[in-house]
Amino acid sequence: MAGSKKILLSIKLTFYSVWCLPHLLVYRLHPKRKIVEADVTRWLELYGYKYGKIMGFIFLIAYYKEFRNLFYHRVGAVHNLLKILCPQMSSLFIVTHTIGEGLFIQHGFATVIAAKSIGKNCWINQQVTIGYTSNTDCPEIGDNVTISAGAKVLGGIKIGNNSIVGANAVVVKNVPENCVVIGVPAYIIKRDGVRVKEEL
Repeated sequence: MAGSKKILLSIKLTFYSVWCLPHLLVYRLHPKRKIVEADVTRWLELYGYKYGKIMGFIFLIAYYKEFRNLFYHRVGAVHNLLKILCPQMSSLFIVTHTIGEGLFIQHGFATVIAAKSIGKNCWINQQVTIGYTSNTDCPEIGDNVTISAGAKVLGGIKIGNNSIVGANAVVVKNVPENCVVIGVPAYIIKRDGVRVKEEL
């Protein structure tokens, strides 16, 4: 049974290789190729797939609309042609100019990512809002930050490296590095691995 599933998947990937050929060409020729490669590597690792970079890219484009949206954001205007073949997720909005490599978006339904910048290897879940409180004030997200389902991160604030924003938290103040925050309004429950209860 497992063997027949692998054969079926191989047939599908062969089909998708042709279908996604324009995407593959853009990926290989685009100036941001190294960043996209880092995205591919991280997504494959997190999902536990053992494809090479090219087949892994095709697999992610074919099966994960969240990855598709991120790729389209990376490559700019050319995505308007690519999305005719592979539509993007209509409820995931990425309007952040600077995004570090390895951004992972798990279940990106009803998610808005409008930060000033996002660091490397961040993780964003579904129904997250990262956004503005005025025409100019939006968050800066550090490296290795996790923003869990339903969280709101708003205004001209900074989320420090290696911090976690808990599910449904509302964050409107700076979060230091290496902290876990939860609640409405958010407060710190862990700092540098030690349990605490501190206001932001």
